[in-house]
Amino acid sequence: MSISHYIKVIGRGKDGARAIDRDQAADLFGQVLDGTVTDFEIGGFCLAMRIKGETDQEMAGFMDATHARLHKIPTGGRTAVVLPSYNGARKLPVLTPLLALLLAREGLPVVVHGTATESTRISSQNVLEALGLPAQEAIQKIAPGTVQFVPTALLCPGLQRLLDVRRVVGLRNPAHSLVKLMNACDHPAVVISSYTHPEYLLSMTATFRLVGATALLLRGTEGEPVADPRRTPAMDVFSNGEVTRVQDPQGGSLASVPGLPAPDVASTAQWIKAVLAGDAPVPAPIAQQVAHIVHLTRP
Repeated sequence: MSISHYIKVIGRGKDGARAIDRDQAADLFGQVLDGTVTDFEIGGFCLAMRIKGETDQEMAGFMDATHARLHKIPTGGRTAVVLPSYNGARKLPVLTPLLALLLAREGLPVVVHGTATESTRISSQNVLEALGLPAQEAIQKIAPGTVQFVPTALLCPGLQRLLDVRRVVGLRNPAHSLVKLMNACDHPAVVISSYTHPEYLLSMTATFRLVGATALLLRGTEGEPVADPRRTPAMDVFSNGEVTRVQDPQGGSLASVPGLPAPDVASTAQWIKAVLAGDAPVPAPIAQQVAHIVHLTRP
């Protein structure tokens, strides 16, 4: 098997490259995930897509290939919330674990999946472990009102390998967008997705609409799918692919949040415990995000 004929199409530079269709993208990405192509071809694919950019049809095809290979989380037929956590945090505390635990307190099953993509950042996995929720060692059914952290390598080893390419070449590839779009469960779920730059808002919106997703999309906090505790971002909800703006962005300069912890594991975990115990308030933007997600999970 080879993907060289696809690379000839997508790898002709910014102006000369052409897009491939959804079925072709699924075939290409499936070969990459299965490890049936050479490292040179994988490198060529990653660099070509980085220069060209992904279309919604291509991303949908990449998702088709990934979903066909995922070891999915059993939900018992319940609607789960899926939180992709790949960026971690550097300047602010990583509060994806707080969002997950607040949603679980509403009775929802919450799957957090991720892997460290930058060694200098604090990850959700680190904080969840400090909160007594270590990463799963095997795929297990998730119960209502609980949180699981599932490493990407458990869900799809080929996807983990592709994410690791960034450590070699220093550039993102389609896998870094795909993990923020995919449903890791065996039943329709609500995917909480985030973007870092405005152009990704457009591309992720187009992909969610094409695949008929149920999701909430916002500008993430340092790339994490949680509202910035200092200022409420815009939030868009997708229901069967139809998009609605449910939260307008808060104007003005960034505010300060009294008592927000230092961005280290111990301080963040301790502060989250205080919030859950009622000894510190839930930041208003995160409380609003929780309300939108809970509403989206209801029939």
